[in-house]
Amino acid sequence: MFRRRETVPFSFVAAPEAESFSSNVAPPPRERPSASQLAGRALIGLTLAAGLAGALLFGLPAMESGQTPGNTQQSEATERR
Repeated sequence: MFRRRETVPFSFVAAPEAESFSSNVAPPPRERPSASQLAGRALIGLTLAAGLAGALLFGLPAMESGQTPGNTQQSEATERR
């Protein structure tokens, strides 16, 4: 059968060469977002927050149990029997 070779970690192999190599190349600076991009991001965030708040506002009454005394309703069919 095949004999399995032990793997050598990449950092162990690359370490001696990495110490002798140094680069003076810096990545370009990041572009700053414009005012319209910042306003758009803020509006999207506010829209999402308002949607979650609205879902919570409309969802909480639906999640309440109907066993409260004020919600006792009987149909007319049960009264006429």
